[in-house]
Amino acid sequence: MTQTEEIDDSAAPLIEHLAELRARLIKSAVAFIVGMVLCFTVWNPIFNFLTEPLCGAMAERGHEDCGLILIKLQEGFFVAISISLMGGLALSFPFISYQLWRFVAPGLYRTEKNAFLPFMVASPFMFFLGASFAFYVVTPLAFDFFLGFQQPGTVIGEGAVEDAVAGIAFQGSAQEYLSLTIKFIVAFGLCFQLPVLLTLMGKAGLVTARGLADVRKYAVVAILMLAALVTPPDVITQVILFVAVYGLYEISIQLVKWVEKKRVEELRREGVLGEDEDLYDFGDDPGEEKE
Repeated sequence: MTQTEEIDDSAAPLIEHLAELRARLIKSAVAFIVGMVLCFTVWNPIFNFLTEPLCGAMAERGHEDCGLILIKLQEGFFVAISISLMGGLALSFPFISYQLWRFVAPGLYRTEKNAFLPFMVASPFMFFLGASFAFYVVTPLAFDFFLGFQQPGTVIGEGAVEDAVAGIAFQGSAQEYLSLTIKFIVAFGLCFQLPVLLTLMGKAGLVTARGLADVRKYAVVAILMLAALVTPPDVITQVILFVAVYGLYEISIQLVKWVEKKRVEELRREGVLGEDEDLYDFGDDPGEEKE
């Protein structure tokens, strides 16, 4: 076989993989466009659903109307497009994940498939859990906090002009409200991926339970900085995000510890490790230093 033939043989599998990747990307793009078009046809009900936390907070404060305004002429159109993009991604995400799995799976061993598949399932579940927590718990509290800065004004003619008070009333932009709500949902959805990410890294041997516990104080600082960056500048939302993410961090330590124990048990069954040998330190408190 000549050198040219060897190059052609080695290039053929690469071309086949690129062709398959192109086909799956096209399928994913078509699924996203279809989902986007479907959501565009019903963007009004979706917008009404997304405004429920605001309307509920305003109703508790005695507001009869929770309408939002369009500051720019084209703002309503961009609101519909934003909802369509978000909804299209949500609808097509299972199909896109399936296409990704079909592309990656042939290159994995059976044990690798069995290890990786649970994380493919857990990732969207945790994102949905975080998004639901943000929508049903965080946003009502945050919006109620923001609405607390309103104040009633004095009608001129009912008292002295010098005693008149300027009113502060909420007249929110539809696009600004939608952007804020999506920011809440995406931020909490991504933060809830922490256990999935750290457990996957633990399974790959990139992190250990003791290592995560030893950097706990640095993790606290990092989570505080994250809460300050991805949430509006109000203490309530930042505290809620910090408590949620730090709790997930502690859960991640226990999950990584569980993965490590499973690995040790498997190595003992295979005879690689003896009954008295360990790869990791399984103390009661992983963060407690050894004497």
